[in-house]
Amino acid sequence: MPDPLSPPGPDLGELLTLVARGDQVAFETVYDRVAPVVFGLVLRVLRDAAQAEEVAQEALLEVWRTAGRFDPARGTALAWMLTIAHRRAVDRVRSERAAAEREARAASAAPPPAADEVAETVESSLEAERVRHCLDGLTGAQRESITLAYYSGLSYPQVASALGLALGTVKTRIRDGLRRLRDCLGVSW
Repeated sequence: MPDPLSPPGPDLGELLTLVARGDQVAFETVYDRVAPVVFGLVLRVLRDAAQAEEVAQEALLEVWRTAGRFDPARGTALAWMLTIAHRRAVDRVRSERAAAEREARAASAAPPPAADEVAETVESSLEAERVRHCLDGLTGAQRESITLAYYSGLSYPQVASALGLALGTVKTRIRDGLRRLRDCLGVSW
């Protein structure tokens, strides 16, 4: 079976340019190439096949509607599309969580959270901000590689394929980026 990410013909960036102009055939080609990868990423986030299908369709529809926003100077076409899919999946998780929380609050008037829970929430938020700050300190190549591997859930070979790089290059970028993150965060792994 041929690699869906690099078959013969125009690359995904060129196809997105055509999609931005309303070319339905180009979008069908993009869809055929990336739908399995998008579905796989969304499924890893949602862990529910039915919801993953729905969110993957929404993400690909967003690609159709916003293809003109793709900027090849900021990354690969696949990375851009996977970012859209990942955001959609995370939005779905947050929406589901918020709905469950609303239902739980409506079902019972729970006492206010203990001070320890509030402190943990604040600490978690501060830690997330520190991680974002440290990620901003990485090179663009390191940040893109780490984001695809750890936030988008791609394996190192998938990251290499998505970025069109050698596997060793991706491994080096991720290793060096993780070292810089470790040093920035002041932790020992």
